[in-house]
Amino acid sequence: MNFENTREFARGLDANDALRSYRDEFIFPKVNGKQVIYFTGNSLGLQPKRTKTYVDEVMNDWANLAVEGHFYAEKPWWDYHERFAAPLSKIVGGLPGEIAVMNTLTVNLHLLMVSFYQPTSKRYKIICEEKAFPSDQYMFQSQVKFHGYDPKDAIVEIKRREGEHNIRLEDVLAKIEEVGDELALVLIGGVNYYTGQVFDMKTITAAGHKAGAYVGWDLAHAAGNIKLELHNWGVDFAAWCSYKYMNSGPGNVSGFFVHEKHHENKDLPRFAGWYGHNKERRFKMESEFNPVSGADGWQISNLPVLSLAPYLASVEMFAEVGMDKLIEKRNLLTAYLEFILHEVDKEIEGTEFEVITPSNQSERACQLSVFLHGQGRALFEFLMKNGVITDWREPNVIRLAPAPFYCSFEDMYEFGQVLKKGILVKDKALV
Repeated sequence: MNFENTREFARGLDANDALRSYRDEFIFPKVNGKQVIYFTGNSLGLQPKRTKTYVDEVMNDWANLAVEGHFYAEKPWWDYHERFAAPLSKIVGGLPGEIAVMNTLTVNLHLLMVSFYQPTSKRYKIICEEKAFPSDQYMFQSQVKFHGYDPKDAIVEIKRREGEHNIRLEDVLAKIEEVGDELALVLIGGVNYYTGQVFDMKTITAAGHKAGAYVGWDLAHAAGNIKLELHNWGVDFAAWCSYKYMNSGPGNVSGFFVHEKHHENKDLPRFAGWYGHNKERRFKMESEFNPVSGADGWQISNLPVLSLAPYLASVEMFAEVGMDKLIEKRNLLTAYLEFILHEVDKEIEGTEFEVITPSNQSERACQLSVFLHGQGRALFEFLMKNGVITDWREPNVIRLAPAPFYCSFEDMYEFGQVLKKGILVKDKALV
């Protein structure tokens, strides 16, 4: 498509957007009395208007039924979590029985590593990407120390080549082959939080299995953002947070995946709790753990229904639309944003915005990470004060994530105008 940097053109794209009505399903903050342009759905998604109804339903059932709400609420609490299996299975490409919800992301990854990181004197190394999200790095360090290994030896980071911003697939595969018989686990972020690079999960999973290792994925920036086929790819396990592209609220409950090939493996260790116990016998208070078949068997505690309610509101919205339509709009919206950035480049002498997110569509999704050469934090602060909510990362990067549920093409055009004004105001101040 031949884009144009005009409001009329952007409005034309919005008029033809099949998802345009969903923008009105969300609540936008306001700055200076005007609805913001929101680019931080990769950090915290906006609140859907329907969320309050779902939360109020639980609150009303609690008020009117008290403990009886576990069995007699309109959506009984004791199996409330089961409503997530079908819609989440379509979002992440798993079977319903491979999907469950509990806890938060890093907690779930720790718990899943109980099952899938079983180091031996020979196989004990973990492969991850350089500049993984810090929580993952802390998790790896604490896990290997817990098992008696030195993180400097046991954790193998795949690094970017000198002068490059992204990790090459060939380097991932080469590192897996190099570590070989010492490799216990491959655990990488499906989408790198800093650059927005999307990894070839199918190929990497196959390579890890060929080396004899388990393969898991941190899908914090992938779930609800990219096309996933966890079951077909043979991924052993995965976990994701729900509050980014899935708009479930700050720090909310996480989802996870365990491939069905592991469900009946009684030798696979796990930390047990009563909500992972045989559902039909759960309230008999038996002393011996008998896990539910499927991912539910990895659950531990009674589920936090008040946290689940906003997440259910969101996943049902995803079920209405489907990932294919979201991805179609995502691709066009992100391409238009990149076009706008380059147009601002052309219009203002001495400005250079370097997009460090891969240009190949198969290696990128919703996020563009942009180096602001010749600019600094003052520009970011100008954007924030003028109603563009974006994200700053040191040393000089802004992350822009135009979430397709609620961002419009006119937002992209308007962002370019505010961006241009911010640069000109800064340059004028320096004269």
